Amino acid sequence: MTQYLVAIHHPDDYDPAALEDEAMHRDIDVLDDEMVAAGIRIFVGGLRPARDARSLRAQPDGAVVVTDGPYLKTNEHVGGFWVLEAADLDAALAWGRKAAIACRAPVEVRPFH
Repeated sequence: MTQYLVAIHHPDDYDPAALEDEAMHRDIDVLDDEMVAAGIRIFVGGLRPARDARSLRAQPDGAVVVTDGPYLKTNEHVGGFWVLEAADLDAALAWGRKAAIACRAPVEVRPFH
């Protein structure tokens, strides 16, 4: 079986306090429990906002520069993710569809090498 990243994307100005309610948390918990019961969940994690990230870049002289913020300057960032082990891409996409509904956010499904 192949492992897949199921990543939830949030806009830069995402405010969980304003956008996440008990129903959403319940839907995510139900989905997570379903993944565990199916034996496909490897790992799950929520991320703090991209503004809390630190980016590291190696320099030609061997030094590493650390800067505040995400590496990519985009309008959306990964807000959380699951790592699943699924039979194939279609199965992973089925779980991704459930994640998009439960999280009320865009989802990306990508296989690991």
